[in-house]
Amino acid sequence: MTECLFCKIAAGDIPATVVYQDELVLAFRDINPEAPSHVLVIPKDHFANVEELSAEPELAGHLLVVAADVAKTESSQGHRIVFNTGEHGGQTVNHVHAHVLGGRPLQWPPG
Repeated sequence: MTECLFCKIAAGDIPATVVYQDELVLAFRDINPEAPSHVLVIPKDHFANVEELSAEPELAGHLLVVAADVAKTESSQGHRIVFNTGEHGGQTVNHVHAHVLGGRPLQWPPG
């Protein structure tokens, strides 16, 4: 997926402020944060959305574990982990990613 923004970030072609990475996933700071702490966690391989990722349950589970670990490190008083899917779900990059938000009280509903 040479045109995918997040694939380019995962490949190191576009710089990002990385907070965690291993052979399967990458976590980096969002360039337009919606909270004091806003980290995106992505699989390094391309999956368009959470439904596609669900076909790989071990990877999906690993991504969620990493997101939870990042959340604990970033925001000790609470956090939100969100997967946006599709246009109506607010997905703007068609590469599955978990938003890890924290660092302030978060409102509900979000939108």
